[in-house]
Amino acid sequence: MGQTLIEKVIGRKVGKDVKPGDIVTVPVDWCMVDDIMAPFAISKFEEMGFKKVWDPDKVVLIYDHFLPASQVDDSRHFRVADEFADKYGIKNVHRTDGICHQLMTEAGYVGPGDIAFGTDSHTVTYGCVGAFSTGIGYTEMAGILGTGSLWIKVPETIRVNVEGKLADNVTSKDLILRIIGDLTASGATYMSLEFGGSTIDDMTIASRMTMANMAVEAGAKCGIFKPDEKTCDYCNVEYTDDIKSLKADEDAKYYKVLNYKAEDIVPVLACPSLVDNIKPVSEYKGTKVDQVFLGSCTNGRLEDLHAAAEVLKGKHVAPYVNMIVTPASRKIYRQALADGTLEILSDAGAIITTPGCGLCCGRSGGILSDNEVVVATNNRNFLGRMGTSKVKIFLASPKTAAATALAGTIQSI
Repeated sequence: MGQTLIEKVIGRKVGKDVKPGDIVTVPVDWCMVDDIMAPFAISKFEEMGFKKVWDPDKVVLIYDHFLPASQVDDSRHFRVADEFADKYGIKNVHRTDGICHQLMTEAGYVGPGDIAFGTDSHTVTYGCVGAFSTGIGYTEMAGILGTGSLWIKVPETIRVNVEGKLADNVTSKDLILRIIGDLTASGATYMSLEFGGSTIDDMTIASRMTMANMAVEAGAKCGIFKPDEKTCDYCNVEYTDDIKSLKADEDAKYYKVLNYKAEDIVPVLACPSLVDNIKPVSEYKGTKVDQVFLGSCTNGRLEDLHAAAEVLKGKHVAPYVNMIVTPASRKIYRQALADGTLEILSDAGAIITTPGCGLCCGRSGGILSDNEVVVATNNRNFLGRMGTSKVKIFLASPKTAAATALAGTIQSI
């Protein structure tokens, strides 16, 4: 019987063939602790009686949700994490470098075939480079910090095939939103979403990151792409036979197979207040907006900023609309500064903020009030996420977000 991609990644690590439902203990290549969960994971680590971290060089601490601090207790999280890093010799500490899920691949940590865990649900992002990665709680993270391993259940796989070329006004964000709408928010619970097809093969790593990032919004344990030459170029590793073998077998057994034609995908929105409430942009065209947010670990990459700048160049954001732009990392910020993208966005009236999670998690400026409307490029539109529970949050692609900012009403290009 052939194997799916996730079965190969896990089996490779445990040294034997695995099948869905197997309970296996996996060695961990990387673990990431963010600033929100750091004090809780550290406290649990100490409560468990560990005297050392299993491998300080495989632990990454990233401060991104609470920077710049917006509430009185925020700085405690940094202080506790810094003390832990000093005590146990952890050198991989990022204080102002950007969002954790951008940095874990951008900074050269997670690569093809790795197994990684993080204290945030969008840890699934690293599947963009052919890794098994998923979010866990702080108790599980404390166990990893002490032992370097964790038990998991091998997931079933839903295969998603996409063939053809996406229209110019459609991005991978529209595609993954369409898939989530079809699966529903619980349709892939504890499963692996395995993406393939000519459309996927043609995508940049940045576009794949967007799709892997949002796999969890369908309940998936992970979203994963076979690593290819683009993957290895991005990760700065050699495209070896071992990496080439990380692909699904032709006779792999899937729980379900979804087939899409890229030409059928149109610009869509995730409408208030559920990520699987997917509608074409055309159904809400003309809806007045108060704010547009471009950024997050979903769509804060250079190609996303470029897409918005292309729409806004030489023009200006509509009156009475705030547009907030938050690059996903310091590297992206500097690249966008060097190539003139930030100047275009600033001239158009956008507010450029420091890299970080910012408005996506409802902190560090930009929250809204009752009955205000925001179009955002992040991954969740739950009640109360960007202000009061009466804020209406629409999720969209960077192209749709920029067109909306320009018009002052929901639009696509």
